[in-house]
Amino acid sequence: MKIQDLKERLKRVSREQFEVIEQELMHDERKGIRLLLKQTSRRLDLEEQLRLSFIERSQFEEAYRAQGWEKIAGVDEVGRGPLAGPVVAAAVILPKDFYHPALTDSKQMSKKQRQLAYQHICEVAEVAIGIIEPAEIDRINIYQASKQAMLQAVNELSAEALLVDAMELDSDLPQTSLIKGDARSISIAAASVIAKETRDAMMEDYAKQYPGYGFEQHAGYGTAQHLQALDTYGVTPIHRKTFKPVLDRL
Repeated sequence: MKIQDLKERLKRVSREQFEVIEQELMHDERKGIRLLLKQTSRRLDLEEQLRLSFIERSQFEEAYRAQGWEKIAGVDEVGRGPLAGPVVAAAVILPKDFYHPALTDSKQMSKKQRQLAYQHICEVAEVAIGIIEPAEIDRINIYQASKQAMLQAVNELSAEALLVDAMELDSDLPQTSLIKGDARSISIAAASVIAKETRDAMMEDYAKQYPGYGFEQHAGYGTAQHLQALDTYGVTPIHRKTFKPVLDRL
């Protein structure tokens, strides 16, 4: 067997199929063949680890399904900590057969991974967004604003049960609050990806409206670059005026 032919054969092989091929080539001592077999074995091991992790992170959804609920919404928010911009929440109802093994807490994913997950989720899931602007955050505080953003998103969907990241919502729906839920539930992870990609895009737009602040880089968080821009250019309408680094500069 030519090495290139084996490479093509191994691209989409299952573990069972790979073991058959491995047996066929057990006496082939060519370095290229041995390397391909080793690389494929590692890839299959990683895929199996991701599959098992995905199953584990589907346990809360499966527990609700066992109780008869089908439309289970994961709920998460991003943007509690920034000095500028809105807090954005998402609620996502994934289909029962959803599978995206790289999906996890959006903060642990690369930009490319998030974008691929975002596209997949939007194609197959029910998705809703909640947004609370800076002036309202200043009026009701960031904790209440986060809850309101979550409720906005939930109310746009026909959910039957909720999985919420680290918060309890004022809702009559059955709900489970999970600490670090975006790393423990695929539905919450999906919501975290939708919320983060949505907010990041908003902050990139604000960067065009308010150049010099670097919103496209730090998304409104209190980096040294952002604080320096506040000292140089002043406070914008999208800054949270009750947050101390902004308040100190008013």
